[in-house]
Amino acid sequence: MCGRFSLTTEEHQLNEFFRLAGGAEPYKPRYNGAPTQNLAVITSRQPRSLQYFRWGLIPFWSKVVPVSTPVINARAESLDEKPMFRQAFRKRRCLVPADGFFEWSRTGSKQPYRFVMSDESPFAMAGLWDEWTHEPGKIIRSFAIITTVPNDLMEPVHNRMPVILDNEMYDEWLNGDNEVNLQEMLKPIAESRMKVYKVSALVNSVKTEGPELIRPLLGQDLFSKD
Repeated sequence: MCGRFSLTTEEHQLNEFFRLAGGAEPYKPRYNGAPTQNLAVITSRQPRSLQYFRWGLIPFWSKVVPVSTPVINARAESLDEKPMFRQAFRKRRCLVPADGFFEWSRTGSKQPYRFVMSDESPFAMAGLWDEWTHEPGKIIRSFAIITTVPNDLMEPVHNRMPVILDNEMYDEWLNGDNEVNLQEMLKPIAESRMKVYKVSALVNSVKTEGPELIRPLLGQDLFSKD
């Protein structure tokens, strides 16, 4: 799964990397983006800009905001089978920009790890979004991140990972209508393109924010799986 991520890249670098026109809402770095928070996404809306949606998908047909665990992930293998995701996969896809995501080891002390790209550049996770009308004039826009099977770097830590899209896929992911082609994109990124390192357990609390959350633990170097 993907249950926490960061987006701390400078705004001008994000605008250049994702070809953004800038947004109406002020950009604020997030070191510990967590479920139910409003976090940055990119949709097919033009001009392309960062929008801030609730992390935890609420389908348009829902009667109420879910009170149980929010639906933050969608399995790539069953997008076209689940009513919650089917229409969003066909019509409302988004990019979820990040520069790292966190996962916790499945055994022992639940050590948190941060996964980043080898060149430490920002990247986009594949997402779905929807909008739900709470009452006349009040709309909640929300999203989920699509996950797939892990690559070899991820597998020792967790059995799922977010789908990370190549740059050349962005336009088709946002605007394409060939479901076969779209489904083909939902594969694990090559482990050689990523690095991982241990971080402080401070990230365990969704209330914490700050650059100390993304620093390697003392004596921990970035490592990859070539």
